[in-house]
Amino acid sequence: MQESEILNLWKTYNKKLEENLILNKKNAEEITRIKVKSFLSSMKPLKLFTILVGIMWVVFVDVIIFSQLQDANLFFLLSAGIQVVLTKAAIVIYIYQLILIHQVDISEPVVVTQLRLARLKSTTLWVARLLFLQLPVWTTFYWNQGMLENGNLTLYIIQAITTLAFTYAAVWLFLNIRHENKDQKWFRLIFDGNEWSPVIKSIELMNQLNEFTEDSKSGNEFTGR
Repeated sequence: MQESEILNLWKTYNKKLEENLILNKKNAEEITRIKVKSFLSSMKPLKLFTILVGIMWVVFVDVIIFSQLQDANLFFLLSAGIQVVLTKAAIVIYIYQLILIHQVDISEPVVVTQLRLARLKSTTLWVARLLFLQLPVWTTFYWNQGMLENGNLTLYIIQAITTLAFTYAAVWLFLNIRHENKDQKWFRLIFDGNEWSPVIKSIELMNQLNEFTEDSKSGNEFTGR
């Protein structure tokens, strides 16, 4: 066999090998994107349910507030008002998250998907922070003038300890619910489920895909392509 024939065979083999590598890369990308889409879709039912329940709750509380605006005591109005405002903010965030999930396209660039996932992760943390800020008002909405005037020392102490404990927990959680604490037991307990796991799995898959793409580009540059 002549040298030119050997070179041609080598070039043909090299070309087929590169074509197979490109095909495998495309298949890996498509499978990864489909998995990400599946993970995110699994979050939709719970978010839709939460939005519906949240809307019904805020409508119910708003009706009570406005119907009792003249007669209800100040503690109830303030507590219910704070609670419903925080719940409305959480509902807006959940709607925004559904929009983000809907916008994820398996054909879009990796960086764009990573950006959407980062926003989804960030808003998941924020909605938890806002909801935990409601804790103190669940210990104050039933206060009234008669309770303050006619209560005894034991009642005051128990109520003060309870409200301060809930306030401390709310502030502590608000400050510490961060991605940096994701390996803490209390964090995993709060975020164990479809509110968190699909987002993290999707981010990990997209990071792996991005690294694979970068490695492929580096390989092409190394070979002069």
